[in-house]
Amino acid sequence: MITHSTYQIQMNSSSISTSNGLTRVFAAAVVSRQFCKMLLSDPITALQNGYLGETFRLSHEEHNLLISIHAENLADLARQVNKALQR
Repeated sequence: MITHSTYQIQMNSSSISTSNGLTRVFAAAVVSRQFCKMLLSDPITALQNGYLGETFRLSHEEHNLLISIHAENLADLARQVNKALQR
């Protein structure tokens, strides 16, 4: 049986490292079409404004990565972020 604790341990030991801030950015973009459009067209403003009153805790590198990518859609943004993180 997989419990919440087991899941947390498995996630923490995963070889793929994704910050909670990046995860929250993508979650907000998935649930909010308006936030997604802003993230794609004006990522600086989107990250400054946050989503539903919450800001995103991103490292400087993550922030710079998100604002440097020019993506056509959310899938393209995710693909480019993933590629950059694998380097």
